[in-house]
Amino acid sequence: MLFAVGSDHAGFALKEAIKERLTSLGHEVEDMGVFSTESADYPKQAAAVAKAVAQGRVQRGVLVCGSGVGMCMTANRFAGVRAVLAPTVEHARLGRQHNDANVLCLGQRLTPQDQALAILDVFLRTGFE
Repeated sequence: MLFAVGSDHAGFALKEAIKERLTSLGHEVEDMGVFSTESADYPKQAAAVAKAVAQGRVQRGVLVCGSGVGMCMTANRFAGVRAVLAPTVEHARLGRQHNDANVLCLGQRLTPQDQALAILDVFLRTGFE
């Protein structure tokens, strides 16, 4: 599956870990930035990932900022994008099962990396009912 990923400076480290997890599982990843911890606003990256999903260039997206809230709000402005803010595995599971979420939003400041990767794994494994 082809994923688009993006973050602001506050989500950079987790985005990098997510890219590593996705590629280790055999997925392709298109990184929409940012590429360092230098201060950056989230809307540019959120829009880039959301557009890629909305246009069908990628199957799913992952967005990371400090809380995940701003990324999720921005992504959901694009027709065809169903972004879910998932602070727990249950949010990710229900977002996929009940809402066919195609963009996962996470908050690096609020979600430890091991928990975020577990959330990602559930997002990947769960189908839409």
